[in-house]
Amino acid sequence: MLQLTGIKKSFGNIQVLHGVDLDVKAGEVHALLGENGAGKSTLMKILTGILQATSGRITIDGREHRFANYDEAIAAGIGIVFQEFSLIPYLTAVENMFLAREMRSGLGLLDRKAMQARAREIFARLEVDVPLDVPIARLSVAEQQFVEIAKALSLEARILVLDEPTATLTPTEVAHLFKVMRELRKQGVALVFISHHLEEIFEICDRITVLRDGEFVGSCMVSDTDTDRLVEMMVGRRIENSFPPKSGPRPDARVMLECEEIQLRKGGPVSGFELREGEILGFAGLVGSGRTETALAMLGAYPAARCKVLVDGEETRFKEPAEALAHGIGLLPESRKEQGLITSFPILQNISLNNYGKYRRRHWFIDLRKERACTEAAMEQVRVKAQGPLARIDTLSGGNQQKVVIARWLNHQMKVLIFDEPTRGIDVGAKAEIYQLMRDFTAQGCAIIMISSELPEVIGMSDRVCVFNSGGIAATVEGEAITSEEIMTHATTGRDRHVA
Repeated sequence: MLQLTGIKKSFGNIQVLHGVDLDVKAGEVHALLGENGAGKSTLMKILTGILQATSGRITIDGREHRFANYDEAIAAGIGIVFQEFSLIPYLTAVENMFLAREMRSGLGLLDRKAMQARAREIFARLEVDVPLDVPIARLSVAEQQFVEIAKALSLEARILVLDEPTATLTPTEVAHLFKVMRELRKQGVALVFISHHLEEIFEICDRITVLRDGEFVGSCMVSDTDTDRLVEMMVGRRIENSFPPKSGPRPDARVMLECEEIQLRKGGPVSGFELREGEILGFAGLVGSGRTETALAMLGAYPAARCKVLVDGEETRFKEPAEALAHGIGLLPESRKEQGLITSFPILQNISLNNYGKYRRRHWFIDLRKERACTEAAMEQVRVKAQGPLARIDTLSGGNQQKVVIARWLNHQMKVLIFDEPTRGIDVGAKAEIYQLMRDFTAQGCAIIMISSELPEVIGMSDRVCVFNSGGIAATVEGEAITSEEIMTHATTGRDRHVA
């Protein structure tokens, strides 16, 4: 159904795609793999008319196309779910789904009932319940992701591109999505699936194409390969173990941060936790269980009913995150685009944010040489792939954007970092690097709270795990008790799995 041949793309003197080939059959789920910056999203933007190729051919059903814009790609039967949300925050789910394609009555008026009915039908197929009349800004990240997917499904696309659609979804929501994908496959839809979760590739995909540094590495059937081979194709080397060895805090490690009692809402559960020097404390639980809200309440960014925090044994009540920052506590937010970065600014300014005092010279002047040197060092430490420190954030891949957020806090002298979904949208090679950076940070006597929806990440990185259920901490597990069965039992029932 779809064939891309010899696709090349240059931005000025920088060539990012070097003659890439891709073919997708009707009724096939085709995985497109590669590290961040490999060219996957650029290739898909060319397919959907958002970018134009420097050279190469796009053929659909044997007919050559060259799309000048996204509307022309939609007319040819192509839909895409973007890695970064393309929703308008103050419009509702229905208004976003049918934006510029509104259904109208015979009199030319908006037919809101018809659009609502169509939206309900699509969400029923997805088996998720998303409020239709609520502004997008008030929905959770997972709910926004399903609105993006529903928007693409509403196009009745024959070729559907899913760019990291599962990054913010729970295992149950991912299972629902895969069920829909299998149904679309039966209907003859050609699906291009981009994901950094290799276990998902083996579960849902039929064939795989791998890119590396903008070049075509190879294609193969899923049944003819394994994880080690795919990783080697993507990164050009073998990664023996993604998770560095756990060192854990010393037995006499001091308590750096303690939340004696926190209640997110009146009448809700009251819970608490402590964070020790040199420790990675995992926050696990289903979406909506209160993991992120608890961290934000502690920083003064969420209006909790009760919140008693001690920093180095001294009781502190943060009124706003700036006060937490002054105490050496930093946050890498779940949504880097909305909360973690100023995308129209260059890398240099994003890394320097909140830390210009470090570069102050002669009262209010900034030492620009020192700022640039520190920025370049931070970029090198986390291996940001960019043209340089003056490259704009919105020109980077999603994974490199996340690395810039991490680089900013490593550039600070933070004592405690809160990582909310630290490797969302990060490729398998970069994940290993980030995990090592986290271990290096704790080895220096600092501490981390890691909020993650990925159980392997929670189990592989956490020294202890606080499991959330219904707005509070249901249990804290450590040592050999950090297992997927133990965590999921507490997360889904609030009880120990050994209790009948």
